[in-house]
Amino acid sequence: MPIHELLIREFDNEMANTRKTLERVPAEKWDWKPHEKCGTLGWMAGHVATLPGFTTVVLKTPELDIAGITIPKVERHADLLDTFERFRQEARAALAVVSDEQFQQSWALKEKGRVIFSMPRYDALRTMCFNHIVHHRAQLTMYLRLLDVAVPALYGPSADEKTF
Repeated sequence: MPIHELLIREFDNEMANTRKTLERVPAEKWDWKPHEKCGTLGWMAGHVATLPGFTTVVLKTPELDIAGITIPKVERHADLLDTFERFRQEARAALAVVSDEQFQQSWALKEKGRVIFSMPRYDALRTMCFNHIVHHRAQLTMYLRLLDVAVPALYGPSADEKTF
């Protein structure tokens, strides 16, 4: 079985969990922050919603130089789920056509030509894309908890949803 077929199963599961989490973000708390050092709820939710776009970049390019790029943002709650869905679809389409050979090729993140990291595309995808989304989605669930918004069951029951 090609590697991309295995990864699509994982991607689909994680994206379903991500959507469940994003659906809980309350519009009226968009500018709320849990701490002065934290981003707003809107920033965190927007970051989670746009992160699948990084998957597309890793799969379609040999490198990314972050100097001068514009990082996508979600400015309004009303755009959150549509933005997520667009980036999710693009990432899934890119993932569906990557060959095992392409997963072995090097991928690099740079800033002004300086290599921040370089690793096989497969490793970049799993650590910097898939795990990155899970990490920030977990942070988002803590924002929800602090706002007393029901946290969805993701890998098992949550305190708010006792069943799957």
